[in-house]
Amino acid sequence: MSLLVIGTVAFDAIETPFGKTDKIIGGAATYISVSASYFHKNINLVSVVGEDFPKQTIEMLQSKGISTEGLQIKQGEKTFFWSGRYHEDMNSRDTLDTQLNVLADFNPIIPEAYQDCEFLMLGNLSPSVQQQVIKGLRNRPKLIVMDTMNFWMDIALPELTETIGMVDVLTVNDAEARQLTGEYSLIKAARKILAMGPKYLIIKKGEHGALLFHGDNVFYAPALPLEDVFDPTGAGDTFAGGFIGYLSSTRDISFESMKRAVIYGSAMASFCVEKFGLERIQNLSQGELEERLQQFVDLVQFEITLV
Repeated sequence: MSLLVIGTVAFDAIETPFGKTDKIIGGAATYISVSASYFHKNINLVSVVGEDFPKQTIEMLQSKGISTEGLQIKQGEKTFFWSGRYHEDMNSRDTLDTQLNVLADFNPIIPEAYQDCEFLMLGNLSPSVQQQVIKGLRNRPKLIVMDTMNFWMDIALPELTETIGMVDVLTVNDAEARQLTGEYSLIKAARKILAMGPKYLIIKKGEHGALLFHGDNVFYAPALPLEDVFDPTGAGDTFAGGFIGYLSSTRDISFESMKRAVIYGSAMASFCVEKFGLERIQNLSQGELEERLQQFVDLVQFEITLV
């Protein structure tokens, strides 16, 4: 029941209206793996870092049941770095610096021990790398989930469209869904994206929750109103980790299970934004997680009598 996670392990420097950080640990695969580890303990990570990446962070990942055999460490090179500043509304940001470093020529090598994975989570990377991973597996996983972003829509749309047709679940935000399809209505956008090939589509709407589409079925999961939102960096990846972590723990990929997985992902994302970087999600207790999940249940549960 292994889960294979492909994506970036990186450094971030973040500034929001509530504070700023120096260089901290980030990267899509980092958030996904840590989030998924609360539900599934057989996680295999494939990524690349430079020799400047801290050993204690690798040990932290390993302590959570995340195998780092597939984490390439390039001697004499530096880890991918991103710096950004969020606007007052926390929904938009400016990129201040991007240093690809080891990511510039990342060639994901899948160790033999990772080959027979049942679940594959493709973090945000170039579509060509995502395709390379899918084609490099000996057997097709039971479920392939893919994340992407507007950058690839700008520079590699044909390749991105081809890759979308190879996966089971696509996750994008509302702006990306509109850009990908040219449709303002998310219902119309969802129909166009599903016609590209995936069986399921998740459209993330930040503080306004998430939508899950499958055929003519639509499920809406609200976002939990939070008193403190410090840093939205990694929230989407943390959502993806909770989502795929729950599914891989149950091995149930029905629409009903997907709906529950969206709630688990939303709960994990709600923790992520409460502190900078991994600080909040790194050491959650089972009690905290159960309480947060119950808050989501209470948020949407109601009784009504139709007259």
